[in-house]
Amino acid sequence: MNQVHIVPIVLAGGSGTRLWPLSRQLYPKQFLSFADKHTLLQQAVLRLEGLRIPEADTRPGCTVGNEEHRFLLRDQLREIRQSGWKILLEPAGRNTAPALTLAALHAVDETGGDPILVATPADHAIGDADAFASALHGAILAAADGSIVLVGIRPSRPETGFGYIRCEGGGPVHRVGSFEEKPDFATAEKFLAHGGYFWNGGIFVVRASVWLRALATFRPDIADASRAAWAARTTDDGFVRPDKDLFAAIPSESVDYAVIEKCPAQPSAGFALKMVALESDWSDLGAWDAVWQIGGKDPQGNVAHGDVAMEDSRDSLVYATSRLVSTIGLDHIVIVETPDAVLVADRAHTQDVKRIVQQLGDQGREEGNVPRLVHRPWGWYDRIDGGPRFQVKRIMVAPKRSLSLQMHHHRAEHWIVVSGTAEVTCGDTTMLLTENQSTYIPLGQVHRLSNPGAIPLEIIEVQSGSYLGEDDIVRLQDSYGRH
Repeated sequence: MNQVHIVPIVLAGGSGTRLWPLSRQLYPKQFLSFADKHTLLQQAVLRLEGLRIPEADTRPGCTVGNEEHRFLLRDQLREIRQSGWKILLEPAGRNTAPALTLAALHAVDETGGDPILVATPADHAIGDADAFASALHGAILAAADGSIVLVGIRPSRPETGFGYIRCEGGGPVHRVGSFEEKPDFATAEKFLAHGGYFWNGGIFVVRASVWLRALATFRPDIADASRAAWAARTTDDGFVRPDKDLFAAIPSESVDYAVIEKCPAQPSAGFALKMVALESDWSDLGAWDAVWQIGGKDPQGNVAHGDVAMEDSRDSLVYATSRLVSTIGLDHIVIVETPDAVLVADRAHTQDVKRIVQQLGDQGREEGNVPRLVHRPWGWYDRIDGGPRFQVKRIMVAPKRSLSLQMHHHRAEHWIVVSGTAEVTCGDTTMLLTENQSTYIPLGQVHRLSNPGAIPLEIIEVQSGSYLGEDDIVRLQDSYGRH
């Protein structure tokens, strides 16, 4: 084939509720790491960034994510030195079909041509990077001729939690015959014995023009609304934002339901749907049982993370983040400990964790969405303790960063420097504080905390007042575009 352009795309808009309490709405699973030094998002980017296809020119990629996660996206890309990736921000969740469409329109604008899109989820674990690259190579060659190509995962067990792709014909590139919804166990066993069924991993390889034409054919409402939101986009501080109101009008739909599953059902539309097989360990980490599946196991089949002591326990996962967790005489159990919530579940029921998250939401509790340690563009804060009229936080400010210039109507604050150097603005006064020094911010006073140094700044903040919510922040000036 003639040389083509490839644009890698990572779809990073998921919420990961079934990995609660480690994964929360404000810090979902794609930003977490499991059995690897890199987060799932970083692994996805690095796998695509490492693509070297002789027949193709790989361009800088893009990731599509939630507006709320913009600083997490940027910081995690910078950590792996991929700041050249563009970040497309969704003002609201509209599923993967609009997300892929934004990426396709971006790729056309960036290349000025008809690039091949290689789109993967941000939250999957893939064991063999070479096998993944080989599968993508075959998919890219097939997509260059105008096919829509899926990467299917050869099943290693009768799995009931995934959808399946039924393939026809031999060779490295298969024709897709149909799609099967999540089966019961007996049907999954038949799929595994048949050999022509593959797990649907949500990995798509397609020319931008083919995707846009297919979407316009099957779902013109999504196509037109996505184009309108993209045409009215804005760009600031490296973020690309489609118009908020126009984006909200886009129907929510997945790539599979909007286009992919319609192709074999409507052959007269003229879209060739093919699949290449990924011969590798793979998991979508859709529940804690999947984390157990990929984890390193002891002779009793247990997977332990953190400070864990287990006795007479088998085939269990214990994930501790802040304290010692011990088990005695437990089998087939999942325990996940975080500073503000603990999950205990049978491994067979971990798909139902989302019901707990829903229950917490119905009760108006924030533990379902917000972790105790909250990331901010300047660093993070950890809510250590609290009660009526007081709250204690541990705050880290990254080097050369600062909080907004702000004031509070209902609380005063005491700051004690634990390590590093703090530059404190309080009214008309600016001062430098170092380890063991402290200051007081009266209620209603305009103030700012900055880190002028080269190492992280850590302080303890004690808040006191009649109301201590995060919405009692009046930002007068902010480096990150927040209001």
